[in-house]
Amino acid sequence: MMSIRTRDASHDDLPHIAKLFDLYRQFYEQAPDAELARSFVEQRFLNRESRQLVAENAAGEIVGFSQLYPSFCSVEAAPIYVLYDLFVAPDARQGGVGRALLLAAEALARMEGKARMDLTTAKTNLVAQSLYESLGWTRDEVFHTYSRHLAP
Repeated sequence: MMSIRTRDASHDDLPHIAKLFDLYRQFYEQAPDAELARSFVEQRFLNRESRQLVAENAAGEIVGFSQLYPSFCSVEAAPIYVLYDLFVAPDARQGGVGRALLLAAEALARMEGKARMDLTTAKTNLVAQSLYESLGWTRDEVFHTYSRHLAP
């Protein structure tokens, strides 16, 4: 396990987050696009549309990030977070970075009075699924998730 420190992202962190975000998108089979990644994370940060957390190693290098989007659960009539993005640099994997980011996100959500956090991951991402389940996340066995892409 490496020594990991998590914290809220600052404006100065955005270039580092953008690099990781581009790799995150590539992990999900999107074409590399550094400018799109930079613009997307910067706009979410500047417009306060998400909470971005970073994980730093002992040398102070950002080796992972997570991005949480505020939302609501109508059934529970309560605010929630959607943990949409979580990515760890390939050379920092298996060092506790993902776990640290998930625990930091949970602490933040509790502090802000969120009722729960939701996330989705690829069916093939077994390593992530194992981590989530080890931290008490439960797989939804009741609801199906649907998406519809909209043409511009």
